[in-house]
Amino acid sequence: MAFADTPAPPYWAVLFTSRRNSGDAEGYARMADAMSALAPSQPGYLGIESVRGADGVGITVSYWRDEASIAAWKRLSAHVAAQQAGHERWYEDFVVRVARVERAYTMAGSPREGLEPGEA
Repeated sequence: MAFADTPAPPYWAVLFTSRRNSGDAEGYARMADAMSALAPSQPGYLGIESVRGADGVGITVSYWRDEASIAAWKRLSAHVAAQQAGHERWYEDFVVRVARVERAYTMAGSPREGLEPGEA
């Protein structure tokens, strides 16, 4: 997994934690690939980080310039169709959280993030 290349804060994050069921793994993979390809073309998109464990629990964090960009992504027809398919076919459960990122720093204290190591 690569880290998203986000700008200096503030910006927004959508945290999507899900538990997959065992059905239609190929369909899920195709839809996940399609959404991962579509999201970067959306205004305000900054990046994504995603992992899934062998137990089916996954966390995807997408980063956005502002709340309006998140709302536009949520309403995008292709994304609405993906959400519906997720409800009907792929997820046992999920939680969506939306947060404003106020501070961010790296182990090396990346100057791009504007903070020194250990500064919070």
